[in-house]
Amino acid sequence: PCAIVQAFNARYELCGPFDDNWQELCLAAALHALADQVAPELLGLMHPAAKAEVQATRQEILLIANDLEAT
Repeated sequence: PCAIVQAFNARYELCGPFDDNWQELCLAAALHALADQVAPELLGLMHPAAKAEVQATRQEILLIANDLEAT
């Protein structure tokens, strides 16, 4: 499975029986993995405008993940 699904599954394995927000925690883990994939290793070779757009998208994804973790 892809890294995003693996991150979801790995976080799910850590959930206990009383975690009412398990969906949010697992989705947040998946979004963190997605954010890691948004900024590829070749990011340094990108045009500065494209690089800024990729980094902005990564930040938006991480904000959503942080919101999910805070619930």
